[in-house]
Amino acid sequence: QVQLVESGGGLVQAGGSLRLSCAASGRTFRTSAMGWFRQAPGKERECAAAISMTGGTTDYADSVKGRFTISRNDANNTVYLQMNSLKPDDTAVYYCAAKSEYYGGTNVYTEPRVYDYWGQGTQVTVSS
Repeated sequence: QVQLVESGGGLVQAGGSLRLSCAASGRTFRTSAMGWFRQAPGKERECAAAISMTGGTTDYADSVKGRFTISRNDANNTVYLQMNSLKPDDTAVYYCAAKSEYYGGTNVYTEPRVYDYWGQGTQVTVSS
């Protein structure tokens, strides 16, 4: 079982930066692949960034490549999303998700349906 709590959202002007954090409780964080998803009103939930259990593999949506960076710190059971050069189109509720891994550990996952645990979400609003 993994409990996820996101923080760091807020209101920022276009061009600004935010750093989202997702604190995980439970012993399985270190054996979980992680993802940051976002959902804007009227749109489907999409994967902004994902990171493998080992942290050695990452993947990004084309719309955020070069601007967002996902990372994880297994010492404090936290995954981060550094967001730079924010645009109004980045406005959404951002969710952290965890997928339990049983072998390997180098895969990343971008489909919401494969994830086992979700946080409650944090709102990011980018003004123009």
